[in-house]
Amino acid sequence: MNAPDAQDGAPVRFGIILLPDFTLTAFSGLVDVLRLASDEGDNSRPRRCSWEILGENPQPVRASCGVQIAPWSLFGRPDAYDYLVVVGGLLRATPEISKATLDFIRAAGGSRTTLVGVCTGAFALMRAGVLDGHRVCVSWFHYWDFLEQFPQADANLLVADRLYVEDRRRITCSGGRASIDVGAAILARHVPPAAVQKALRILQVDEPGRYNAPQPQPHLPGAAPSSHPKVRRAILLMEQHLSQALTVEALAKKLDMSVRQLERLFKEDTGKSPQAYARAMRLGVAAWMLRQSGKTVAAIASACGFSDASHMGREFRQAYGVPPGVYRAGGRQEAAGPAAGAAPADGADYAELFPNRSQFY
Repeated sequence: MNAPDAQDGAPVRFGIILLPDFTLTAFSGLVDVLRLASDEGDNSRPRRCSWEILGENPQPVRASCGVQIAPWSLFGRPDAYDYLVVVGGLLRATPEISKATLDFIRAAGGSRTTLVGVCTGAFALMRAGVLDGHRVCVSWFHYWDFLEQFPQADANLLVADRLYVEDRRRITCSGGRASIDVGAAILARHVPPAAVQKALRILQVDEPGRYNAPQPQPHLPGAAPSSHPKVRRAILLMEQHLSQALTVEALAKKLDMSVRQLERLFKEDTGKSPQAYARAMRLGVAAWMLRQSGKTVAAIASACGFSDASHMGREFRQAYGVPPGVYRAGGRQEAAGPAAGAAPADGADYAELFPNRSQFY
């Protein structure tokens, strides 16, 4: 990250906007990194940086868990902060973001303030029109929500395989525990490294240097865990592009590595080639859909990236030992299947993981 134009030696100034139904973990993780790194020892004295909660009125803002926090200050000069952080949370139960909030974010976006979207705060930044042409990081859980709400967005700029992304004066974060990484990465620009390391150790972060290189989001539930960050990111990308499978060349490009490197890492980490792993994942999701959805075999084939029902049928029979129709009727043979190496049909409940993803229902 490149340091913003803050005055040397002056405390780094953070303004924080909490959206209705914000995620408390995302907010508290960020603030505790600021608090612990800001002071010598653990006395909660904001010496190296300052922060305040901003709002359009003094009414408390309710977190998704029910905790309420009142703004400390009302919207004023948007350029009064080095960083303006917008913390989001629940999407579908949340009221519309107010015009005053969006206007304040736009004004800050037109200044030299760096905007930070935490959790679904990225949605607010997008709605305010301050992310055009920027890469945007969202949680794997909200990848499809983002594309649904912003159909004009460039899907190639949407990142859901890393914890956070910085693009010029815009930083977006997947939320949850990743807000700690973002806070540490920002502070590493301005305060002594020892202060950041101390904060992370107090917060019981096992890998205090991880913020220097954004880590992958958690692996796809139901998939065999991978130890290598690049492989884990590749698996997330495979899932996000399930219906329109990425070529191994396109996958390697997104991961900033060569095809040969990717294939070698995949073989070492999973025992499979990227193509074989992706095929097993598609078959695993297809198997789940056959049992859990009312979609036709042709529709499932399309949703899972097969050229047609016949193509899926051949691949499915080879993997599971029975045709899709027999499997759906309960005649699965237990001897074989892709579950041993990728996303097993019985190992991930996609109705729970993706309750609003229309492709699965």
